[in-house]
Amino acid sequence: MRRLFASASLALLFLFGACAQADERELSVETQEGAVHRFTVELALTPDEQRRGLMYREELAEDGGMLFFYAACAPAHFWMMNTYIPLDMIFIEADGRIARIAEMTVPETLDVHDSGVPVNGVLEVKGGLTRRLGIAEGDFVRHPWFGEGGEATCG
Repeated sequence: MRRLFASASLALLFLFGACAQADERELSVETQEGAVHRFTVELALTPDEQRRGLMYREELAEDGGMLFFYAACAPAHFWMMNTYIPLDMIFIEADGRIARIAEMTVPETLDVHDSGVPVNGVLEVKGGLTRRLGIAEGDFVRHPWFGEGGEATCG
């Protein structure tokens, strides 16, 4: 009986862990006009994942992207070396507010794209998508890491 209970407990922990991680892969962007755009993102959590980012990719889904998270606010600096597709880089403050967007970054360059202010995260999406969807500075990224109750802190 103990073995059955232990197995069932492990299965539930695995299931809840998988669900929590799946929830973190879903985010939305709410525009000031009230539109909501949903994305399924890859998470860049480790230093290696953050260094690699979307390098060497030849395509990116319209509703896809990569989300970078930083435990403390800091200026963020990105470049496009070994990145084959243009990207829009959305720099996110701790409350989820979009501080800056670097649109249509040029692939395979060392041009630096910076946040301009300390941020807790960066969302990379397909180049030109923010303009097509009307996503702008001041809009909000809704994700468990940002906003009230989120993991992000500044100050």
